[in-house]
Amino acid sequence: IQPSVAIVILNYNGKNYLEKFLPSVVASTYLNKKIIVADNASTDNSVQFLKEYYPQVEVMVNEKNLGFAGGYNWALQFIAADYYLLLNSDVEVTAGWIEPMVDLLEGNKNFGACQPKLLSYHHKQQFEYAGASGGYIDSLGYPFSRGRIFDELETDNGQYNSEQLVFWASGAALLIRSNVFHKMEGFDASFFAHQEEIDLCWRMQLSGYCVFVCPTSVVYHVGAGTLPRGGRKVFLNFRNNLLMLCKNLPLKEKAWKLPFRFLLDAISAWKGLLGGDIYFFTAIFKAHLSVMLRVVTFQIVPSNKRVPLQSLQGVYANKIVWDHFILGKTKFSEIVEKKHA
Repeated sequence: IQPSVAIVILNYNGKNYLEKFLPSVVASTYLNKKIIVADNASTDNSVQFLKEYYPQVEVMVNEKNLGFAGGYNWALQFIAADYYLLLNSDVEVTAGWIEPMVDLLEGNKNFGACQPKLLSYHHKQQFEYAGASGGYIDSLGYPFSRGRIFDELETDNGQYNSEQLVFWASGAALLIRSNVFHKMEGFDASFFAHQEEIDLCWRMQLSGYCVFVCPTSVVYHVGAGTLPRGGRKVFLNFRNNLLMLCKNLPLKEKAWKLPFRFLLDAISAWKGLLGGDIYFFTAIFKAHLSVMLRVVTFQIVPSNKRVPLQSLQGVYANKIVWDHFILGKTKFSEIVEKKHA
């Protein structure tokens, strides 16, 4: 008998995406599935649309928008299934996308989560920013992916088609054991959106679970669909990345890596300001203030089993900022040794 899979789509004012992409999700060939849309207090007609056109899809309505992290934490406490398949509303899936991921996790009990290969919906041959073919992190905590370095996206020529251990799996399409999600106490709701899945995967690794990428499963992601680009997005990205380091790094690494990261972020902010982008500068400044406030008021709850970052899977020992911005490397295969790619 197939394990049960709950496909949970978190929706916030995404009626146009549901209209466009829900048919592909409904057409998924995996039999023991249920599809649930968890609505984050949308003000468009998403809920009415679903009730009218998709009676087979379960709808849960939250009274307020708790963001990606809080929204999923709220919804998943009420959903019973062997696996949760968290899916962005702006993702087009392929018919047999679920089976290979379930088979992978079923065959390896210490595998906690995995992701499919994420390609761009608008440029089908190109990797998509949100996770490409599996997420990595460098020694300073900068996330990148097999197929995406900062804003550089590679063309998919099958170069990253191997199933392999990674540091993090994308929240845009994340298959996770339900018992592991609850054991980890879900996402950190204070993140609201951005990098909460990296934090979750880091905590999973600290608890002995592995994270995998399964490129035989393919989905197409629009990207930047639900939170528009701008100051808020920059703020959340910079703040959450630093919060994640505060929580999960051991003290002796934190002591030098955090000040160094603050310095690098400040350089980035000033570069933005000199280029005329005051919103970028302000967002980073606010992010730093927010993190410092949490540190001094003891609001950051450290993970129980912090180990050296280097001892985990999917960690690049060097500094990707140096490799990319100084040495000009743009491909994952140029940065991470061939044997890992």
